[in-house]
Amino acid sequence: MFNIGILGAARIAPAAIIEPARRRTDVKILAVASQSGKGKDYAEKHGIARIYDSYAGLFADPDIDLVYIALAGNQHGPQSIAALAAGKHVLCEKPFAMNAGEARAMVAAAASAGKRLVEAFHDRYHPLFLHALKAKSDGRLGAIKSLKAAFSTEIGNRPGELRHNWAMGGGAFMDLGCYPLHWVRSFMGETAKVVSATGTRTKSGVDEGIAAKLRFASGVEAEISCNMAKGQNYYAEFVIEAEKGRMTLKNPVLPHRGHSIVEELGGPKQEFTLAAGTTYDYQLAAIVEAIDKGTALPTGGEDSIGNMEMIDAIYAAAGFPPR
Repeated sequence: MFNIGILGAARIAPAAIIEPARRRTDVKILAVASQSGKGKDYAEKHGIARIYDSYAGLFADPDIDLVYIALAGNQHGPQSIAALAAGKHVLCEKPFAMNAGEARAMVAAAASAGKRLVEAFHDRYHPLFLHALKAKSDGRLGAIKSLKAAFSTEIGNRPGELRHNWAMGGGAFMDLGCYPLHWVRSFMGETAKVVSATGTRTKSGVDEGIAAKLRFASGVEAEISCNMAKGQNYYAEFVIEAEKGRMTLKNPVLPHRGHSIVEELGGPKQEFTLAAGTTYDYQLAAIVEAIDKGTALPTGGEDSIGNMEMIDAIYAAAGFPPR
């Protein structure tokens, strides 16, 4: 049995890890650690057997194989490193770190411990994104000309809302923009540089929206954007302009909640969906297999460092201070 411990009574955890684990016979959510006093109620609600009032207590549990971290962004680095040092594999939510330097320290800690440190870009494991990658590798798209990716949705500044707190890793780009950035980087598989970036600030000082233009080593340019302003409708789309036409992925963030693929590749326009499970199910399956068989994973390691380097560079180009 593969046992998982959760750090924090996180709202995202039921969809991201608890329910996917219940759909498997070889994985169990064994423990939760909460330093806010919410652990007991959370454990009872979700049927979790062990409760810790400190993260260190969960790290010391010899039965825990992997720790899922969905705390505030400024806790991702320190707690990932502590969990790795305790001999646990780690699945860390976005933003992976506060900056690229911290990301490098986290990856180094994983290498030193001989454990997996995985960034939770769950969408990268879904058949929807794999379809786009296969179309590129098979030559169905031809040479890539340009990319455009966006993810926006309203995130209100409610009391205690971490995404509106700069010091805790908040901001639209850390929470939303990291996705379109990862789509274009994962799709191209190349290094990129920031050509330009602009952003708007909230009264609390975090970025409310950011738009950036990137240029990859091959010369392909990508436009990425995000926005969390009041009244912003949910919008997630990845458009690939290529030699043989255009492919559009609609809702690549959470395709299991509704998506479509639009292909205009020389013949009649085709629009279709893929029958598939949730992004989180595919992510968990990949992690369990990788740990069991020693296979590689596409999120984490140098990929996470590269994403944080680009996030740092985009913030700098948009006029935001370093974290």
